Amino acid sequence: MVHAALGTARSLSDHPCYNFQAKERWGRIHLPVAPRCNIQCNYCNRLYDCANESRPGVTSRIMGPGDAVEYLNSILKSRTDISVIGIAGPGDALCDPGRTLATIRAVRDFYPDMLFCLSTNGLKLPEHVAALAEAGVTHVTVTVNAIDPAVGEKIYSWVRLDDIILRGREAAELLISRQRDSIRRLKARGIAVKINTVILPGINEHHVSNIAREVAALGADVLNCVPVIPIAGTPFAELGTPSNDTMEQIRKAAALHLSLMGHCSRCRADAVGLLEANCGCKESPVQNTSVVFRSTETATISNICNSIR
Repeated sequence: MVHAALGTARSLSDHPCYNFQAKERWGRIHLPVAPRCNIQCNYCNRLYDCANESRPGVTSRIMGPGDAVEYLNSILKSRTDISVIGIAGPGDALCDPGRTLATIRAVRDFYPDMLFCLSTNGLKLPEHVAALAEAGVTHVTVTVNAIDPAVGEKIYSWVRLDDIILRGREAAELLISRQRDSIRRLKARGIAVKINTVILPGINEHHVSNIAREVAALGADVLNCVPVIPIAGTPFAELGTPSNDTMEQIRKAAALHLSLMGHCSRCRADAVGLLEANCGCKESPVQNTSVVFRSTETATISNICNSIR
């Protein structure tokens, strides 16, 4: 069934994260259907049932694939400024690929004219690129924080592929290899690719121009340099946020290799609306912040991963 409210296919240029001009007119809806993650980054903590933080990995709810269409119907009946439906967590979109693909296919049946994007670390992306393309995914963001395993091993606590858990240099080597393969496969399918790189002072800030050079050679369309948000209780809690001068220097060097996204809102996994509004779920708008977040009593989705390590 096709939703009658939409009759014009969205242009690829209508994605507000890929096109600065589009952000004034077009917004996005994130569907928080991916609670689990298959890697542990030393800067990351995923929170569930949280309405008070505005950052990636946070959501006020977890949806099942069957909830997505009903939720979209409730939002889109009163909004005409949404061009993109996306899956950006709160875990990794492909940690449970069946769940994500079921959501995409259900949504596509109702909203075939929408752009559809997802964010992933790329670990399980190579084997699912064909299915994503066939399901109508138009944009994919891959988070690439290192292309050198010597840097990557400082960033990732562990990586889990199927039933195998790797740590240290082996974990970084596997992840980096599969990220390279993923980008190649996505571009071969004509899917727009954005690279997110989290800037970690003293860890990878010297390395970003190398990342930009390599992903550009692989065909990536745009790079988003994201300053880390230090989070209490993580190994990088005391790392600090890179200065504005540092970020400017990093972006200038990276821009020699490919286009940059300079208007990122560091969205929640349940964000709705225009980027500058940076709201969470419809019922719980939140404000942007870059402070160290203190521990809360809310349950963390990382507990789901902890139970299967």
